[in-house]
Amino acid sequence: MYWIRRCIVLAVLALIVTVGYYVVTLGFALANPSYGTSMSARAAEWGRGHGLGSVVTWLEAEAYRLNPPKVGGTPSISSFGSGPTAVKVPTGGHLPAPKDMKSPAKQPLPGEGVWHVVGRETANGIPTMYEAFVRPDAIHTSYVVGVAWMDPTLLQAQLYSGSYIPGGGPYKFSAPISAKDSKTLVAAFNAGFRIQDSNGGYYTDGKNVAPLVNNAASVVIYKDGTMTLGAWGTQVWMSNQVASVRQNLDLIVNDAKPVAGLADQNSAKWGKTLGGSFNVWRSGLGVTKDGAIVYVGGPALSISDLANVLVLAGAVRGMQLDINTGWVQFAAFQGPIGTSLNGSNSSTLLKSMPTGSRYFETWWNRDFFTMNLRSTALVKSTKAAG
Repeated sequence: MYWIRRCIVLAVLALIVTVGYYVVTLGFALANPSYGTSMSARAAEWGRGHGLGSVVTWLEAEAYRLNPPKVGGTPSISSFGSGPTAVKVPTGGHLPAPKDMKSPAKQPLPGEGVWHVVGRETANGIPTMYEAFVRPDAIHTSYVVGVAWMDPTLLQAQLYSGSYIPGGGPYKFSAPISAKDSKTLVAAFNAGFRIQDSNGGYYTDGKNVAPLVNNAASVVIYKDGTMTLGAWGTQVWMSNQVASVRQNLDLIVNDAKPVAGLADQNSAKWGKTLGGSFNVWRSGLGVTKDGAIVYVGGPALSISDLANVLVLAGAVRGMQLDINTGWVQFAAFQGPIGTSLNGSNSSTLLKSMPTGSRYFETWWNRDFFTMNLRSTALVKSTKAAG
């Protein structure tokens, strides 16, 4: 009887310790803004980090089933952007402005797909970035997604790494963005899934934080700040000029068209979380034929919709970045060149996105990308506009 009682006491103590551990760690997660913008998002992140990923995915799927995105409807005309749509700039030394997008909704509304100048311009007044807005498909017509187009001849990219994603460190570039680097900052935007969910690897600061995976969709940043993306090992590969590689799932756009199989919602190639056919908040990145970088982010996007919008924005290759409300974030920054900025100097691609202030906080522990003016863009030229 003594040993039975002892075993029962030990079992109860073990249960108390286990339950206590989960309660305490959940409490910390719910109070941690880096886990999400809502309590439910923070709880989900905690669950995925504690072996409850399948439970979290099931709960998210049930919530989606009970509250699917609205079918039909018309958004406000103000949803399609404002600001200059045509500017006279010097020719040469930069990419031509993007051509207006076709609407995935087939019948465009006034202003839909029209590019607007946004963010800091060069010292010579040349736009470095444009944004446009379209509806994601012909079914969910009350929703609007945002598209940003960035000129890599005027902008240089940087990958910022975090203690949570990818983990490890310290890294040369981590949040918060420094006052010095903010003086030429033009844009900052989210990266991809947690490394364990990304089916890919991570390289920065001269080391493989996680092994790079052949054929994985890969954002590559070279030491000169040029950003591109493609399938690892065939379209992009390692060299002594590579500064960073961020992999996330497989390409969803290749040869200027959506890849085959995107309708398979259970394929881990596209991120099994919530399934590729679910119309949820998603983000993606693409590269055009002439090297421009395009970012897409917004609500009610299936993986097929995301690929389609990337193609309509001119992408010849494209990949999914992070998904779900709170993780999809793109911020454009304004202010005189050389002036230190913070989150208050930014505007979000969509009003419903979280602000860009997260990138200036010490607690932001996820990776993200920035775009800054190149040194050549800081010099004012006397060349006349053409």
